[in-house]
Amino acid sequence: MSISQYFLIISTVILLSFGQILLKIAAVSFQNDSIIDIKIAFAILVYFFATLMWFIVLKMMPLKTAYPFVGLAFIVVPILSNFFLGEELDLRNILGALLIIFGIFISITK
Repeated sequence: MSISQYFLIISTVILLSFGQILLKIAAVSFQNDSIIDIKIAFAILVYFFATLMWFIVLKMMPLKTAYPFVGLAFIVVPILSNFFLGEELDLRNILGALLIIFGIFISITK
């Protein structure tokens, strides 16, 4: 894989992860009196752009190569939730992240 392909995949994962943080923020502040909240709309917009980026990734490489990187979201989301939502990271998060990285490495190496 080229540097640009890695960059595109990692950017997609980061954008999807920010989408999760935005959805959490929207869910916490959601009021039942409106169907669409600006926070929800923004989160959906972020997901839309991430989906477009993922489409480009899929045009460039096999799914079996690209998809394991989606697992990085299980690392990025807890880190972002720590910074933006004040959720604590613990040893289980760190150990899980290491296992995910190891799994991705096994999946993409030949």
